[in-house]
Amino acid sequence: MQVSLQALRAFEAAARLSSFKQAAEELSLTPTTVSHHIANLESRLGVSLFHRKNRCIVLTNTGQFLATATTEGFTTINNALDQVANTASVVRVTTTSSLAAMLLIPYQHEFSRIYPKIGVEISTGETLNNQPYVIAIRLGNVATVAPEDVIKQEYFDVFGANQVADTWNTQGKITIYTTEWKNNILPLPSLEAWLALNNIPLTRVMIKKFDQEFFAIQQAMAEGCLVFCSSTLVARLLKTGLLKRFQTQSIKTQLCYYIPKKSSFDTKNGTKYVEWVETLL
Repeated sequence: MQVSLQALRAFEAAARLSSFKQAAEELSLTPTTVSHHIANLESRLGVSLFHRKNRCIVLTNTGQFLATATTEGFTTINNALDQVANTASVVRVTTTSSLAAMLLIPYQHEFSRIYPKIGVEISTGETLNNQPYVIAIRLGNVATVAPEDVIKQEYFDVFGANQVADTWNTQGKITIYTTEWKNNILPLPSLEAWLALNNIPLTRVMIKKFDQEFFAIQQAMAEGCLVFCSSTLVARLLKTGLLKRFQTQSIKTQLCYYIPKKSSFDTKNGTKYVEWVETLL
């Protein structure tokens, strides 16, 4: 059955406030208009919704039943509208700890400078977040990720703290930190392949591992040694001179950063953030 939404709003307000006059004030209508809406609704439904007694209105049993349903319905709609409006104004991002710590959070001020009215909330976790309106920036296997979702395919190289000399010309073992992820589904970049590519014997290397890339990077910087990691993650450190690269060849890995269903974000602010991330990476 088709009924007027305005009539339902007038009825819900009158039932909740127990007054046509107060309902009219809330809805910016006249009491007569509210009364007409409710009379038309009663006529349409073929029932009485109120007992009208000396300027006092009391819900009938049927009116009480409909009032409960309409109040719940309008509350649900209003809550959904609030959620959508809030989602549109604040961009919510979930990503890996390493990408958040090494790039997204340090560069967030640049996004805020370009888009000062857009708030950003970044959370971390290794599992995929399927909540609507949340931008999930994940690390995955380029062979299994939809091509249109890929932001950047990863290259790995060895980097060192700025004070580190040309380690390859020194004697003895060379310590290189690297990563072995807890998620064994991810293809592991091969340090051995990188050593072979750069003609460095494996026997010269002592390999130490962390389960997070940014731990390996931080430890290498703290000890003044080397780290085998993503070129993407150390871009800011290279730019600021906290890390340096050597005259070595990087290797192309099967890893990539991607956003599942990247083209599906329908909020303007979310789209702006995705475009900014693509430029950043």
